This record gives sequence, C-alpha cells and structure tokens, in this order.
Amino acid sequence: MLTRTREATPAAPPAPVGRSAFAPRDLLAEALAGMLQRPARSALTMLGTVLGVGAFVAVLGLTATASSQIDARFNVLSATEVTIEDIAREQDEFADAAFPDDASDRVERLNGVRHAGVLWSVQSRGTGTGLTVAAAPVGDAAGEPLNVVAASSGALLAAEPRLSQGRLYDDFHTATRQRVTVIGSGIAARLGITTLETRPAIFIGGQPFTVAGVVEDVQRRPDLLLAVLVPETTAVELWGRPAQGARMLIATELGAAGQVAGEAPTALRPDHPEYFRAIPPPDPKSLRSSVTSDLEQLFLLLAAVCLVIGAVGIANTTLVAVLERTGEIGLRRALGAQRRHVTAQFLAESGTLGGFGGLVGTALGTLAVLAVALIREWTPVMHPAVLATAPLIGLATGVVAGIYPARRAASVQPAEALRG
Repeated sequence: MLTRTREATPAAPPAPVGRSAFAPRDLLAEALAGMLQRPARSALTMLGTVLGVGAFVAVLGLTATASSQIDARFNVLSATEVTIEDIAREQDEFADAAFPDDASDRVERLNGVRHAGVLWSVQSRGTGTGLTVAAAPVGDAAGEPLNVVAASSGALLAAEPRLSQGRLYDDFHTATRQRVTVIGSGIAARLGITTLETRPAIFIGGQPFTVAGVVEDVQRRPDLLLAVLVPETTAVELWGRPAQGARMLIATELGAAGQVAGEAPTALRPDHPEYFRAIPPPDPKSLRSSVTSDLEQLFLLLAAVCLVIGAVGIANTTLVAVLERTGEIGLRRALGAQRRHVTAQFLAESGTLGGFGGLVGTALGTLAVLAVALIREWTPVMHPAVLATAPLIGLATGVVAGIYPARRAASVQPAEALRG
C-alpha cells in the first residue's frame, strides 16, 4: 500500500535578539533605589563629600565677603590717611627736626585735608630714655614706664578717637602749653582712674598733668590707645624737641590722599622737601590679597582633605555593596546585562551619592556664609560660578570614587556568582 507522507514544513528562523540596553531613566531609578535601600549608611557615606563641598563654598564665599568689607573699610579709612615721616637725618646728619612749628597749619591749608598734626614719642631730656607715669607724686623712678606721645590737637582729631569720658585738648591748650593729658581706657584702669569728676592728675616724669579725657577707641593709629598723650608744645617746653622719629598724621577727604601725599613735603619745607617721606594709602588690591590669600589657601586645603575622605568613604561603601550584591550582579549578567551596564549602574550609584553630598554641602556652605555675614553685619557675596561648580565637584568625586568598585562589579562572572 502506498502511503503519502506529509511534507515537513521548514521551521521558522529564530527571531533576532536585540541588543540589550539600559535607559538613562532606569539607570537613575536603580541608583536611587540602591542609595535609599540603606539610607543611614548612605548619609554617613555622603558626610565627607558634604564637608568638603561645604568647606569649599564657605571658604570662597567668606573670602569674597571679607574682601568686599576690606574694600569698604579701605575706602572709609585707609584711602583717607597719609603719614609724613621726618627723614632729615637720613639726608643730612647735622639737620635738626624737619617739622616747622606751624606744620599743622601749613598742611591743613591744602585742598582735601580735614585734620593734620605732628606726633612723636617723648624721651627724657638728657638720658634719652622713656618717661615713667604714676598716679601719685612718688618720684620719677617709682612710676610705671609707659609710652608718652606728644601730639598736636590736629593729630588727635586725625586719629578719630571715641571718648568714654571727658574731652580732648584743643588749640587753646596747645597755644598756652597747658599740662593736660588724654589717656586710653586701659591705662586709666591701670592707674586706678575710674572717673574724671574729681579732676584726677597723673605724674609724667615727675610733672603733674590733669587728665582731660579717656579714649575708648580710635579709628586710626590704634597704638595711641596704649599711650599717654600730651600737647606737643608742653612736651617741647618740658623735654625738648624730638631728635628724630617725629611724624605727621593727616586725615583727608576721600580721593585726595594721593594728591596730599605729593604736596605735603613741599608745603612743610619748600627749601628741603626731601627731608620728608610721604606714605600714601596702600594699594587696595594688594591689601585684599595679602589678608585673604593665606586664609583661603588653608581652608581650600582643608576642603580638599574632606573631599578625599569623602571619596574614600564612597569607594569603600560601593565596594562593600558590590560584595553584598554579587548574586544580584550574576543574575543581571545571566539575564543579558553586559559589563558596561553593571559598570554604569555602580558608577551611577556612587555619582548619586557624591551629587547629593555636593548639593547638601553647597546649601550648608551658603548658610554658613549668610550666618557669618548676618552676625558681623556684612553684605554677603557669593559668586554664581561657585554655587554652580560645587555640586559638580561632589558629583565628580562620587564618580571617581566609584570607578574601581564598578570595574570590580563588571568583572563578576555569572556562573560563579550564581553558584555561590
């Protein structure tokens, strides 16, 4: 019997297997899931990055804020101060003191000058040593050695003192050679002077002086707070003219300091302007850089150390996660995940940790700058580039820290992982 066999139909070819892919959205979701799975450990891991980025933002913000305050103070005080030094002995060893008797009047006639006056440290006549000061007439040798400064009334006004008691001596006291003095609050406390209502007197080199005022603070020449100030004419009468070391303090209008510094030596001595050295205000750029450079370098180094610690913490945590999730990695590889997918997953997790740490650190650093500015009554200054760069630094730190653990995870073999 003949039988007809059915023709076998050819089997359909297998469907092509598409190339496995890892969408960016899925990658971010996996990274967030891995970070939130152990939130406490993730928070501690981010701490180093938070501190590093926060220190970076705070340092740059505080230095920028401090620089603006230095500029403001420079404009108000330093830009309006000129000092004239007597260097006559450097030019001619036989020259006498260069400042004339009417030095203050000559300089105050210049345009832009508010106050001007001569001052010098008084030395005992004959011995050339400093004077002693006492609260009672117990003799010169029994007094306390203090810095006694002869200063004209114009020099006092140029220093811009703030009095706690009494008043400053003026042109009348200078013209009549009155024996009055103005002292700092610290010296008053050392001498036991608590009030001026009783018109207390002190003894300078054995000579009695009435205390006219007590100075609490000065805007210029803070060393005057530690000195006993007497009128220059009185000092000349009692102890003679200064052999050297006299100088003039000039307070000018804003913007006039450079011009005054150039004109003052000629106004003082038209015959010998070279006997004086005029010291104009310093350059504000060099002043700002000298004040802030050391501080900035120190704290940026501290920020770098914190970032290194943060990177080590992220690397360690990510490596531990690789060891804990070896089975998961093997399963992913068995289901078609390629090495680059595993590498990308762990780099995304470490980068997410670093990025969140950078964001938190930026916020904390900004708050620190605002807090300091608020306490000091400053205007906070933050450069937008710093705020934009700081989170990226945290992100880069996390990615760099995750390179080795990610490569370690990518090298896991599926069979060995599943067998374990």
